[in-house]
Amino acid sequence: MNNMNKRETQLILNELGIIPNKRLGQNFLFDNNIVKKIILESQISEDEVILEIGPGLGILTKELLAFSKKVYAYEIDFKLFQYLKKKISQTANIEIYNEDILKAKIPPQIDVIVSNIPYSITGPIFEKVFYNEKPPRGVLVIENSIAERIFIQNKYKTFSRITVSFNAFMIPVKKYNISRFKFFPAPRIDLSLIIVKPRKDINPFLLSDINRSFFLRFVAGIMPYKNKNIVNAISLFLKNENVINIPKPKILQYLKNKNLNNEKVTKFKVDELVKISELIFNLMNETLSI
Repeated sequence: MNNMNKRETQLILNELGIIPNKRLGQNFLFDNNIVKKIILESQISEDEVILEIGPGLGILTKELLAFSKKVYAYEIDFKLFQYLKKKISQTANIEIYNEDILKAKIPPQIDVIVSNIPYSITGPIFEKVFYNEKPPRGVLVIENSIAERIFIQNKYKTFSRITVSFNAFMIPVKKYNISRFKFFPAPRIDLSLIIVKPRKDINPFLLSDINRSFFLRFVAGIMPYKNKNIVNAISLFLKNENVINIPKPKILQYLKNKNLNNEKVTKFKVDELVKISELIFNLMNETLSI
C-alpha cells in the first residue's frame, strides 16, 4: 500500500509546478484507508481489465495494478501524465494516455471502472462509459448529491434526469459517504463512494445509437416539467424539439391505448419512462410519415 499523506501530496504537486485546477476536478486523494476501501469494494479479479479516469498522482493506480490483468489510465493534465509515465509506466500491465476521456476512444474490453472522477463532468462520463449495450461495473467517488439522485428514485426532490437515465442501464448497489477532507484540496462538495453494476435487462429500444440518443433527449426534455402530467411534459418536449406538433388529445389517447395513465412524471418508474420514450419515438415517426 502506498504511504502518502496530505503534506506529501502538496510537496509532489509543488515539485511538479501544479496548482490544482478546479475546472478539471483536480482533488487528489491522499488517504490510504479510502484506497483500501475502494480496492475492497472493487472485488477485482486478476483476469479483469480496469479503466481509471483521472489517476492524478497514482495513489489508487498502483493498487489497481496489483490486483488486475491490465489498467487503462486516462490523465488529461500533461504534467501529471509525465509524472505517471516516469513513476509507473515501466509496469507491464498499464497503459497511460494523455487524453480527455470524453474525446478518447476507450478500449472495448473494460470490465470495471474504478475512479475518483472529475465532479464537473460526471453526467457526460456516465453517458460515455455506462449508457451502452454492455456497460462495465463501476466503483466511483462522485458528488454526494448526484449519488442521492441515482439511489433514490421515489422522492420528488431527487427524481431527476440522471435518476432515469442512469437506472435505465445500471443498478446502484452500495453507497458510502466519504469525507471531502481526505482530498487535497478539499472540494466544497460532499462525496460518496458508489458501487454500481450493469443491468441484465436493458430495454432493447436502448441498444441502437439513434434510439438511445432520443431516449436521453426525451428524459432531459421532460424532467424540467416533472411536476406536470406526462402528456403536458411530452407536449412541451415536442414543442422545444421543434420537429413536430402532435395535439395533446392524440398523445393522451396513444398512451391510453398502451395502458398508460396521464399521471405526473414523477409517478412513473424508470422502465415505464423508457417505454414511453419508445412510444413517443414511434408516434413521431408515424406522424411524420403520414
